[in-house]
Amino acid sequence: MENFKNRTVLVTGGAGAIGSNLVKRLHKEEANIIVLDNLSSGREDSIAGIPDVQFMNGSITDDTVLEKIFSQPIDYVFHLAASFANQRSVEDPLRDLDVNGAGTIKLLQRSVKNGNIKRFVFSSSSCVYGNVDGIINENTAVHPETPYAISKLAAENYVVFFHKYHALKSTTLRYFNSYGPGEYPGKYRNVIPNFFDLAMSGLPLPIMGTGEETRNFTFVSDIVDATIKSAVEEGAVGECFNIGSNEEVRIKDLAKKINGLSGNKAGVNFTERRKWDTILKRILNYEKAKKLLDFNPKVGIEEGLKATYGWFLGSKK
Repeated sequence: MENFKNRTVLVTGGAGAIGSNLVKRLHKEEANIIVLDNLSSGREDSIAGIPDVQFMNGSITDDTVLEKIFSQPIDYVFHLAASFANQRSVEDPLRDLDVNGAGTIKLLQRSVKNGNIKRFVFSSSSCVYGNVDGIINENTAVHPETPYAISKLAAENYVVFFHKYHALKSTTLRYFNSYGPGEYPGKYRNVIPNFFDLAMSGLPLPIMGTGEETRNFTFVSDIVDATIKSAVEEGAVGECFNIGSNEEVRIKDLAKKINGLSGNKAGVNFTERRKWDTILKRILNYEKAKKLLDFNPKVGIEEGLKATYGWFLGSKK
């Protein structure tokens, strides 16, 4: 397996939750790292302590910024930047399409023109499947139900086109509910950081629905491990992978665990499910990634939540 030592690597969205953890891992691999992030959801301080990272504050839709970045030889592109969150996409579908659709096309075009790219890794989302009953594998029919899911699926198809038509070696990863250190709470953020933020403030945790809904929460180090492997395994070229844990967790159990860790006595507050949030169960099959990437998630929900809580305690000092 090839390593990243002295290789030039572009990470879009590198100041975000997954991106910053990926950058830290690439730094350990002694890569030359360029981070492109407009800080719409990421934070520059997430990578501030990592030496020799070239940080570019800008958007993947900005041709001037892209021209500057791609004017140098680049070996790997990890494309994690996105207009993130289903709810945000419902509120502003045009912005969602511009960033996730047109932005991805611009990166693909620049990568082809650069001529040096060994692998283009695209980070997609499990939301492209929509509300699916039963076990989900890569052959499961997709039913995107929000503009975010639609734009992510469209971007996946553009990645496939550029691979087949322009011979750009690429891999697509469908992440399932990543969480862990580096993800801050916020209006459009995921349930775990928002639950921790509320619990540590002594407030009840809002459960939108019955709490019986399940998700496959995946610790960020496992996400990063799969992402790294997808860039160097030859069998990953042209493939799409489910990346996540197959540990099914009910939302009400998640809330109980987080309240327990933080000592929050406020409990939970059940509210009406959001109109677009129709997914009741997630059961993941990652056998393809296990076979071709040697991917096997190592961090269970108990260990992952403890590590995340520890990070929250440190971040609030």
